[in-house]
Amino acid sequence: MAETADVVIIGAGVIGASVAHHLMAQKAGKVVLLEAQERPGLGSTRYATGGYRAQFSTTINVKLSLLSREKLRSFQEETGVASGYSPCGYLFLARRPEQMETLRQAMAVQQAAGLSEVREVDVEEIHAINPWVNTEDIVGGTFCPTDGFTRPLQIHEGYLRSAVRSGASLLCGRQVVEIQTDGGSRVRTVRTQQETIETRVVVNAAGAWAGEVAAIAGVALPVWPVRRQVAISVEQSVLPDTMPMTIDVEDGFHLRVRDGRVLLLWPAKTPGRYPYDVSFREEWLQGIRARMNHRVPVLQPIALDREACYCGLYEMSPDKHVVLGEAPRLKGFYLVNGSSGHGVMHAPILGQLMAEMILFGQARTLDVHALRPTRFVESDLNPETGIL
Repeated sequence: MAETADVVIIGAGVIGASVAHHLMAQKAGKVVLLEAQERPGLGSTRYATGGYRAQFSTTINVKLSLLSREKLRSFQEETGVASGYSPCGYLFLARRPEQMETLRQAMAVQQAAGLSEVREVDVEEIHAINPWVNTEDIVGGTFCPTDGFTRPLQIHEGYLRSAVRSGASLLCGRQVVEIQTDGGSRVRTVRTQQETIETRVVVNAAGAWAGEVAAIAGVALPVWPVRRQVAISVEQSVLPDTMPMTIDVEDGFHLRVRDGRVLLLWPAKTPGRYPYDVSFREEWLQGIRARMNHRVPVLQPIALDREACYCGLYEMSPDKHVVLGEAPRLKGFYLVNGSSGHGVMHAPILGQLMAEMILFGQARTLDVHALRPTRFVESDLNPETGIL
């Protein structure tokens, strides 16, 4: 005999946990989280570097960040766990005048959306904000002091513990093998190798695996995994943890400090052997090291900790914005996928918006028309330029 649930969430990473938390806060009935891994958080959540920013180039992304920021500030009160939100700032560096103009255009969008504190900075101010950065080839930049860092695993823990404490069920080691529908018009059951669950609402929160989960339900979802590697230094005392995230817009190289170690990122392609391959490609280190030595010369003597370096997966969409809403032509199948590297920072508000859609038929907190699943077939994509 099949089990029953009011809502089944596929994926118990940070976004799935946020959806569950917000549903339980609204007393949404029986909520079941299905996690394919042996325990939650082993997918992309554990690889997140913990950046938070509102410096995006589209209004919808800026507003998602601002709403998430408010929830991060009250996170401990809401869940009992600290979010780790630390407003150390994000500093974007332009090498050429045309890059500076792109930053100015984005800044105008940000300020119009409510991010009043973002500002343009000249080379002298850049040096004051981050005295360790080489500015010889920099023409200017932008800085926002309320951008900064979070603790992804603490956010995940807070939402998951809250959801389970409120009555949500967490089932790990559950690979979804079938999503049955009523003649293809509405979801009816979710089947794993262990059980079948009858439900009228399914949330796809499967991260980089979301496209495959959607395909099981007969839904075409343009979300795919993209590899991102992270280099980590040995413990050092040259740069403080409070140094702002610093980004070279020329090639996307950026770095921050966490727990005394420098995290170095550069979005160069490192092809994997298969779509979900997270093995580390050694040849990438030469490029990241050269960029580190140039941009932050004081780090030249600092070694990289090869054993700590790793590769994770972004869940990428065609316009690098989240896909949010009920799937077209399949009632009860909801999508919250394709955050394109910003799943943790937007998880607080995405969980709330998804809960509103399920319970009230639409998002109440924010107009999310720009994120609708049908925008791809309508050729109405969001023109985000600031993805790292």
